[in-house]
Amino acid sequence: MTERFEHKKSLGQHFLNSRAIPDRMCKAANLQTGDLVVEIGPGTGALTAILLEHPVTVIAIETDERAIAHLKARFDPEIRSKRLIILDADVRELDPASLGLSDHQYKVVANIPYYLSGLLFRTFLESICQPSDLVFLVQREVATRITRDPKSSLLSLSVAAFGNPSYICTVGKGHFTPPPKVDSAVVAVRTISRDRLAGIDSKHFFDILHLGFGQKRKQLVGNLSRMYERSLITATLESLGLAPTIRAEDIDLPTWVRLVLALATHHKSTT
Repeated sequence: MTERFEHKKSLGQHFLNSRAIPDRMCKAANLQTGDLVVEIGPGTGALTAILLEHPVTVIAIETDERAIAHLKARFDPEIRSKRLIILDADVRELDPASLGLSDHQYKVVANIPYYLSGLLFRTFLESICQPSDLVFLVQREVATRITRDPKSSLLSLSVAAFGNPSYICTVGKGHFTPPPKVDSAVVAVRTISRDRLAGIDSKHFFDILHLGFGQKRKQLVGNLSRMYERSLITATLESLGLAPTIRAEDIDLPTWVRLVLALATHHKSTT
């Protein structure tokens, strides 16, 4: 399906122009009869059309009035039968819980604007109303950072804290109109839950992560010393078998959890 209107750079629009990638995304989402699927920025409806070939209901969130008019004309039967619900809204201002969704009772499948990648991962994974599965089409660099980079990052840890991410496939520039400047990739996040941060205040956890990654060239001790005494940090790292010279990027999620729990215990004991 080719585009029927000019893309807006301000919205990061790159429209899918074939069914190959939507097919891969739907397969990655493991769509089942009766699933409720949230799509973000459907644009011309290339992905929407493939989603609707499955026995599911789709909630499409779109902020471009031209796209909304196009979608209403293209999918009139599906809208009438209530298999497609189009929301005229900016996803940056929405809380998943405000959509009437139930926790772990919906899936997210979307070709998202590159500049909103981090925000949208956080919006859905950190929500009190989490999806059961999430499939995003993002920049390949972002997908690699989340799933394949041996070094940790704020983004990779933020995703891993709530689910198991996997790299599904690389998507070349030619699959889009207009073609982006870089290649893309499909990422799936499955087994989404809050269990990995059990017993931890998630806000406190991410506050410490942000501190730890505050200055990438600095060692973790230096970054965390803005909140804790250096001697405490060094002792805590050593108790976990970590070198005092370690950097935030060299610590995996389970170790971060242990570190935050250890620091939180000390904080409670001194307050």
